[in-house]
Amino acid sequence: MEDPSRLYHPGNRALQDAFDGRRVADALEKHRRHEAFWDDDIALIHAAPFFFIASGAEGRMDVSFKGGAPGFVRVTGPATLEWEELDGNSMYLTLGNLAVNPSCALLFMRFDGASLRLRVRGQAQVTGKQVRVTATDIFPNCPRYIPDLGTGTPSAYLDPGVAPAWKSRDYVRDILPADDPHKPA
Repeated sequence: MEDPSRLYHPGNRALQDAFDGRRVADALEKHRRHEAFWDDDIALIHAAPFFFIASGAEGRMDVSFKGGAPGFVRVTGPATLEWEELDGNSMYLTLGNLAVNPSCALLFMRFDGASLRLRVRGQAQVTGKQVRVTATDIFPNCPRYIPDLGTGTPSAYLDPGVAPAWKSRDYVRDILPADDPHKPA
């Protein structure tokens, strides 16, 4: 039977099954993956002083840091965001990759040990130095080892001999606040 997942391919699925992760992965896809930006997504993106973008062409994958004053990247539609690409070091790796292969993935995060972290997969359109990404998949990034740069400590270092707490509970339901409108029943 064909797997109807939008987020996971057979390589992901094999490892999810090998390490007891499919239940959590399926719950995340069912309850947290979306195709239009939610209000908290928009707030994070508009306040972001930076994000990371992965792009690639001809088998040459790359990830780049993009930064600017908060507001340099803007949500301009239900599933679109835009920014103006800066010159950087004049290699034009991201723009060049997107010109050949518009598929990309973005990661927005704050290193405070508590805030939302957001993944955006989509298709880019480049006009001059203006980049517009139309999101196909929007979903959270796991907070487990994201450091709080204010203290320098990771958010959840675990004793290697102890099973991760999220494996013993409904991770997606339990990590959401009671008043979260996207919390599953």
